[in-house]
Amino acid sequence: MNWYYAKHGDRFGPVGEEELHRLARQGGILPQDLVWNSTMGDQWIAASSIRGLFPPATPPPIANPEMISPLPPASPPRQPSVFSQKIRRFFAPVAGVCVLGFKYLAGLKFLLPVLKTGGTMIISIAFYAMHWGWMFGVGFVLLILIHECGHLVAAKKCGLKVGAPIFIPFVGALIALKEAPRNAWIESQVGIGGPILGTIGAAACEVIFLLTGNALFRALAYTGFFLNLFNLVPLGFLDGGRIVTALSPWIWLAGFVILAGLTYLHFNFLLLVILILSLPRLFSLFKQKSDEERRYYEVTPSQRVIMAAMYFGLIAFLVLGMQMTHMAR
Repeated sequence: MNWYYAKHGDRFGPVGEEELHRLARQGGILPQDLVWNSTMGDQWIAASSIRGLFPPATPPPIANPEMISPLPPASPPRQPSVFSQKIRRFFAPVAGVCVLGFKYLAGLKFLLPVLKTGGTMIISIAFYAMHWGWMFGVGFVLLILIHECGHLVAAKKCGLKVGAPIFIPFVGALIALKEAPRNAWIESQVGIGGPILGTIGAAACEVIFLLTGNALFRALAYTGFFLNLFNLVPLGFLDGGRIVTALSPWIWLAGFVILAGLTYLHFNFLLLVILILSLPRLFSLFKQKSDEERRYYEVTPSQRVIMAAMYFGLIAFLVLGMQMTHMAR
């Protein structure tokens, strides 16, 4: 039976049963590392739960009785002073209230994702409202939320565990993947889920404008089309960088040139940060890859054609959407 194991977020394998035990004996696999085989479905388990993988702990050898020194006689316990007794009596109820409070908050832990997403949404709305008014701020943050929900739905569909969206003012939002995609095809699906749903949200704003004539919704539509198009730049941790892993990682070089040109023509500190953070993955193109890394990018021809059609088709639609919704100042 073939086994896979994960260390520090990286996946290795497949290895045979004997190789797995050898790695455990030599420290290549630790008890807290995760392991998986085809009988476990989507569930990874700790290596320590595999019976017989790690040798049982043995007690230390018994020392020579002649070398054992007698323990010193125990000193009589000190009686607490009257002052310390008063302090203890005063703080005991306070400690009890704190314990009850922590238990109550622990019972509300299911609300934490809601508070985390809702709280960061409110902060983002406040920041955007200071520049463009609260109505645009609310609409803009909702468009970002729709975009992130696209990633969340795609990740769930691929069987990945994800966290609730977190908003960062003037940066956008993100969802944390609690487990890495197993291959480039899954990574590209998660990557394109956000722009697809985000584009639908922007198009809905344009439909509302056509029905009501409210210019706010056309401004939101244009902004939504632009942000989703920018996210399709094929570089680093942008959505486009994740999508093109199913086409060819070498497209990252074209994305770097595009973003470097934008940074030069319209300098923005955020663009510079994106360029810098994309360098490690860009440099990985020129490193010698292991068999596991090469298998990660194995995509069938039909999958590559499907993703290429979705990616370039979405780019064309977003460019057309920006032209239709552009408003002269």
